Amino acid sequence: MVYQLTPTLLDAMVLAIAEGEDAYGYMIAQRLRNIASQKESSLYPVLKRLLEAGFLETYDQEYQGRNRRYYKITETGRGQLLFYRKEWDEFKTAADEILVGGEEDEQE
Repeated sequence: MVYQLTPTLLDAMVLAIAEGEDAYGYMIAQRLRNIASQKESSLYPVLKRLLEAGFLETYDQEYQGRNRRYYKITETGRGQLLFYRKEWDEFKTAADEILVGGEEDEQE
């Protein structure tokens, strides 16, 4: 895709993934891979930032003899995600007025 993920949009997407289910880093990276060529290593500063902000919390769980760190959304994180969704909806509507609205004007 030609569109880049901004840090804020990346935060929103990580929170949305964690809202659906507790997730470990590789799992989050794979979900994001569908829309962005994001390196897994570049995800960890995002997770750290969300942890420090209190939007995520972690716990470790054994998986095939090793500990796997899971990220879980907090209530504060849910509030932030609601804010991001509202902002996204407003942004998307305004962008569609330009991108899609321009096409409709030309067709008339």
